[in-house]
Amino acid sequence: MTEPEREKNSYGNMKTLDILLWKKQQGNRKASILKSGSLLQFRLVTLGNTVSNLIMIIPPIFGAIQSIRDRLEKRYIAAYLALTVVGMGSWCFHMTLKYEMQLLDELPMIYSCCIFVYCMFECFKTKNSINYHLIFTLVLFSLIVTTIYLKVKEPIFHQVMYGMLVFTLVLRSIYIVTWVYPWLRGLGYTSLTIFLLGFLLWNVDNIFCDSLRNFRKRAPPILGVTTQFHAWWHILTGLGSYLHILFSLYTRTLYLRYRPKVKFLFGMWPVVMFEPQRKH
Repeated sequence: MTEPEREKNSYGNMKTLDILLWKKQQGNRKASILKSGSLLQFRLVTLGNTVSNLIMIIPPIFGAIQSIRDRLEKRYIAAYLALTVVGMGSWCFHMTLKYEMQLLDELPMIYSCCIFVYCMFECFKTKNSINYHLIFTLVLFSLIVTTIYLKVKEPIFHQVMYGMLVFTLVLRSIYIVTWVYPWLRGLGYTSLTIFLLGFLLWNVDNIFCDSLRNFRKRAPPILGVTTQFHAWWHILTGLGSYLHILFSLYTRTLYLRYRPKVKFLFGMWPVVMFEPQRKH
């Protein structure tokens, strides 16, 4: 990113460790970087924050392909692809550190969560039903959030709006595993726990960025790598979001009597498969 671009952004909407590193290195920036070795740290952080997005890109693509093969409802194909878009947007942002790419990272987070909300609240409807009122509400919400965020460029606003959607998904998931399908608690609570842990680390990284960076300068390299909480945020929320789609898909197909089963590819990666329908 060039100096004019950084001046244009005015740091008003920058919240990641990568961007905050710039702010601390104003003045005699090049000499400071070469003297302290921060250039290597900067590149390692950027690489980690970029590559960690693969978990939000590759598995959802295969999930979308499998959903097409199984002739599932298009909402779940959209959910998988939306997660892929989030991962690709985050990859582009951390690779380029440009404001436009940051929007490609953050705004799809809102849009994908809206798709997740739609899927969760339509789990117990007839097959291929469409709730136009809910679609209209979620689209309107997305448009309002987008318009305000582009205007105010305030990361707290984005985090609060995203948190509201996540909170809605948490409440809906708890309702399903408590009163509808209690035997899905394992999958439901696992997805929520992993996602919320990533959300927690994301906020810890935002709030204590300077302290964590100073700690990594003194800590052994391996400890410095394992405390890159923004990369962990990508990994944990990517996995948590993927598991949430599985939970939503399992709930939906169970209601439709598809006889779903969670199986592990290569003994490690969870997918939802369907047993053949019984002939009467």
